[in-house]
Amino acid sequence: MLLRSLGSGVSGLKNFQTSLDVIGNNISNVSTTGYKKARVNFEDLFSNNVQSAKTDQNAIQVGLGAQAGSIDNIITNGVANPTGNPYDVAINGEGYFQVTNGGNTYYTRAGDFKLSSDGESLVNAQGYTLSLDFTARGTVDGHPATFNDVSAFTINNQGVILGTPKSNSETSVNLGRIQAYTFNNPAGLEKVGNSLYQTSQASGAANGNRDTNGQGDFVQNALEGSNVDLTDEMTALIEAQRAYQANARTITTADQILQELVQLKR
Repeated sequence: MLLRSLGSGVSGLKNFQTSLDVIGNNISNVSTTGYKKARVNFEDLFSNNVQSAKTDQNAIQVGLGAQAGSIDNIITNGVANPTGNPYDVAINGEGYFQVTNGGNTYYTRAGDFKLSSDGESLVNAQGYTLSLDFTARGTVDGHPATFNDVSAFTINNQGVILGTPKSNSETSVNLGRIQAYTFNNPAGLEKVGNSLYQTSQASGAANGNRDTNGQGDFVQNALEGSNVDLTDEMTALIEAQRAYQANARTITTADQILQELVQLKR
């Protein structure tokens, strides 16, 4: 029994250390653009079956502690904060931007884009190219329109980028359309750093069909803030700290009883 209590206490320490790590990471990302907070879900370990259940008699089982079952991404929307920068875009909905470095494809909620060095596309902070749909792309002077051909541009709520050509300020031209992608289980996306995600077997494949509800609307001149609520995180921090202390006390108590057993012979 004493060894079981020691093992349970140790598992509790490990679990709440993980919880403190997750909470600390959430707090550190309270101002990270498009960040989605994480949450640890615990589950009990298997139990020692002292006696099986019988007719009109319940089983006698002693639990052996707990473990972290999963760490989920909480995908609620953050607040869209106005920036006044036309290259900043937020998504009001469930969609994700798709960016690529030529070899790998990633998804992100961070819409802090800028113009590429060649003026042909929009790129994120890592220089990865934002995926656009050029199906309805217009032309300027006989060639496909690019950002180099316009003096200004706007992005409507459907992601269509309309530019004002330098050669004709009265006519707008389609530069492409920003794609938004959704997932059957967005909480299953794997974080790879730099506010980027990759698909996994848990998330399912990306769906870029605009006819499917849920992608959301685009908001130009704004960035989505983190969905971390400091009030919730500080409360969870206190709870995790007290739980850690309680499990440490379990180990200390078991140690004291073991010490008493050792001293019985004296």
